[in-house]
Amino acid sequence: MQFSITRENLIKPLQQVCGVLNSRPPTAVLHNLLLQVDQNRLILTGTDLEVELSTQSQLTSAAQDGFYTIPGKKFLDICRSFNDDAEINVVFEEDRAIISSGRSRFTLSTLPANEYPTLTDWHVEVDFTVEQETLSRLIDATQFSMANQDARYFLNGMKFETEGNLLRTIATDGHRLAVCTIALEQSLPNHSVIMPRKGVLELNRLLNEPSQPVRIQIGTSNIRVQFEHTVFTSKLIDGRFPDYRRVLPRNADHIIEADWATLKQAFSRAAILSNERIHGVRLALSLNQMGITSSNAEKDVAEEVIDIQYDNDEMEISFNVSYLLDVLNALKCEKVRFRFSDSNSSCLIEDCNEASAEYVIMPMRL
Repeated sequence: MQFSITRENLIKPLQQVCGVLNSRPPTAVLHNLLLQVDQNRLILTGTDLEVELSTQSQLTSAAQDGFYTIPGKKFLDICRSFNDDAEINVVFEEDRAIISSGRSRFTLSTLPANEYPTLTDWHVEVDFTVEQETLSRLIDATQFSMANQDARYFLNGMKFETEGNLLRTIATDGHRLAVCTIALEQSLPNHSVIMPRKGVLELNRLLNEPSQPVRIQIGTSNIRVQFEHTVFTSKLIDGRFPDYRRVLPRNADHIIEADWATLKQAFSRAAILSNERIHGVRLALSLNQMGITSSNAEKDVAEEVIDIQYDNDEMEISFNVSYLLDVLNALKCEKVRFRFSDSNSSCLIEDCNEASAEYVIMPMRL
């Protein structure tokens, strides 16, 4: 098999599929990409057994159709080294690939294509189409709350839930919770799955054309997202995700409303002198005012008072300021609302004017 392709046509899809490869894979073949020549198309596939990405590009010419593997990172580094207008030629001979352009020539060892694993266990239970902008909004609103390397493996990912005409994402690390819900035009069966953290982050990188639709297929053990020229597949986490509805405080009678920009700036300043380990900040609430205090082990102290809307009892409550800033960065609104019952109860944070996203943060003891 041999083919020719311009560097311009190859470099972007090659970078995408190499992005899912593991630097220390369990088997040698997972260092490689699977290349398929199909008439005038080159289809590139990379996987780490958890996430699989397949994309395609237009060839200048091809001698015959077929499947081969090639070391992914080495192939990418070689192609990057060529000039922008280079024509790249690739020839496969038994267990090696010869890459050439101009007077440059590289020979790489290859492995048999029939050894390359693919995520083929596929039985679709939910199938629908959604704009990239909607899917990106759902992920951006909740991804920061995913756990990272938690022993409770089911928290190291994001729950995708369909309920009637609603598509919802939920993420939690046990200390905070993020929920985002968006209505779709079609009605779907009630179904939920957990996508692993790596899959969520890789998928979000692909969502760069807001107005273009993607097809989402959810199966028994995989989720697949089909773009115009790219197919993303991720294994699912088999586990029982916490019931987020039980965590949302619905009858909280202490309500704060404040300007988003003012809060963000005040919390950002308080974070400068907060403890490097726990990042605690104390909020002292009184009639239409909030006092913000942070300190650290060196006894540095930051104090500030801002105007808010609040007409309940005076009280103090403490939070991880990094969690507060994560929520505010995700909301990016004009006015934000805090709801809680007392200084020991969870706090619900939301946009005053738009109810698609809800955030819960547990208080701290300082």
